[in-house]
Amino acid sequence: MTDSLKHLALSRQLAAEINSGKYRPGDRLPSEAQLVKRFGVSRPTVGRALRDLQAQGLIARRAGSGTYVRNPREAAAAAPAFAQLGLIVPSLRHTEIFESICGELAGLARVHDYGLLWGGTAHPLSPETDLTIQEAETLCDQFIERRAVGVFFIPFEHCADCEVANERITTKLHKAGVPVVLIDRDILPFPERSGFDLVGIDNFAGGYGLATHLIKLGARRLAYVTLPSTAPTVNARIAGARVAMLDHGIPIPPDFVLTGDPTDEKFVRSSAVARQLDAILCTSDHVAAQLLQTLTRLRIRVPEQIRLAGFDDMRIASLLTVPLTTMAQPCRDIAIVAFQAMRERLIEPTLPARSLQLTPRLVVRESCGAYGPK
Repeated sequence: MTDSLKHLALSRQLAAEINSGKYRPGDRLPSEAQLVKRFGVSRPTVGRALRDLQAQGLIARRAGSGTYVRNPREAAAAAPAFAQLGLIVPSLRHTEIFESICGELAGLARVHDYGLLWGGTAHPLSPETDLTIQEAETLCDQFIERRAVGVFFIPFEHCADCEVANERITTKLHKAGVPVVLIDRDILPFPERSGFDLVGIDNFAGGYGLATHLIKLGARRLAYVTLPSTAPTVNARIAGARVAMLDHGIPIPPDFVLTGDPTDEKFVRSSAVARQLDAILCTSDHVAAQLLQTLTRLRIRVPEQIRLAGFDDMRIASLLTVPLTTMAQPCRDIAIVAFQAMRERLIEPTLPARSLQLTPRLVVRESCGAYGPK
């Protein structure tokens, strides 16, 4: 390992120990001689690593006394004006709500004098294609190398090795002492929780509210259409819908969750049409829009024969041939809360992991049948 890599590794290790609480505000760090002995590096390497920590505002070096951990609030105030935050978003261009959230985060970063990094650029909205797992891991390494003070991460979904990849990315950042704020979903399956801050909506309440709305309109044979390898957020919505059915005395069939391709006529015919469903809830507005097209090809009328609901309130929801009832996500508020959570995490690294949930809003349109004859 070169001297440059050695001093980076040493500064990251010490930063991680400070952020984890091993060294608390006011504690004196081991002397340079002790650090030389512990890490097996040269004294200049130790000195360079300590200067890095000092530049980040984490420590204060007092002549003739030693090196001390700074109070978190003093450290935040002493952080350089060009401090940079990282952003890892797998499907930015093809997920409208993430595009909106990330745009708000970029604006908040500018207002508060932070840079927001997407790879080698300060523009988080620049990628032309969805991010691959390999590219995300490369970004993770770049953020650590460029000393990003924190990283916003929207975990991967809809792939076989998502959970492993999400854990690998967050573990690498955590070991480097870089705070992580998860947006929208956790890296663990519902209802488990990881040790990272999570900002999103109350998906359980969203699923419960949407199912309750359909039930009040008269639906009794409900199902939930989802894609394979879906995110923990969807499982929370499904759980909410199940509880709504139980609360209204509606038995839950064993095949309540229908996993498949909403554009596949065979799947839709065998699962939705053959069972004579009167209401379908969908993972997202995108899935609901695809399902609507397939039902139209099969000459199944929405909402006259099947009531339909999506989730997210994307622009397409109001533009479909049958406008879509859905749950709206408060994207701007999610960004504001996520940014504030990151700032609080930077000031107080030892805070316990938090789940900050915002309330989704029911948007009623024609697809649920609320405006037609009952």
